[in-house]
Amino acid sequence: MRLLIILAIVIFGAALPLQREAHAQPGVMVAQSNGLSLSQAIERVRRQTGGKILSAETRVQGGREVHYIKVLINDKQVRTIQVNGRKR
Repeated sequence: MRLLIILAIVIFGAALPLQREAHAQPGVMVAQSNGLSLSQAIERVRRQTGGKILSAETRVQGGREVHYIKVLINDKQVRTIQVNGRKR
């Protein structure tokens, strides 16, 4: 039971930065501990921002993938949002 509560807190806590950071500049989204693939990260950014994805690429930094996703928001703002990916 305690483990389920802790797990729920961790999952809920990880989702909060996604909501806030999608509108922050520069954006950094924190994914779950095992990380997201590039396609999962793209879909999450698209849903969170409601914008149009312009480009996406993955770089490895410090033994972890970092996805850089450029998104057009409200047909006027271009932002690059970073999403932590999988560990390498």
